[in-house]
Amino acid sequence: MIPDLADLIGTWRTNRVIRHADGSVARFSGETTWRREDDHVRCMETGRLTQSGRSFEAERQTLWTESEAGLDIRFADGRPFHTLDGTGQAIHHCPPDIYRLRYDMSAWPKWSVHWRVTGPRKVYRAVTRYHRP
Repeated sequence: MIPDLADLIGTWRTNRVIRHADGSVARFSGETTWRREDDHVRCMETGRLTQSGRSFEAERQTLWTESEAGLDIRFADGRPFHTLDGTGQAIHHCPPDIYRLRYDMSAWPKWSVHWRVTGPRKVYRAVTRYHRP
């Protein structure tokens, strides 16, 4: 299942756990807001990232649009990130690293994104969970 963009509009609680290949773990806790802007929806994550005993404010933005292929997700500056299609699988090549994503909407409106990043620069797995406050 791929949600319609209209189903994402609003604020969601967001929790992410990032497990690096070296055994270190980082955690993000905050909220994600999807807001309609012109021909796309802006996704804004804001919260607190804790890693290596330090905690700091973190944020990330992406742009989402509906397309024939599914949902096109771009970085905030408009560069392509990945497309979420009916399989729930997506891939992003960031040479020399590869990002593989799996979206799980089976418990909607609770949902998650599982990341597996491999390459010479980055090796980690992450799970981001979303639910309405």
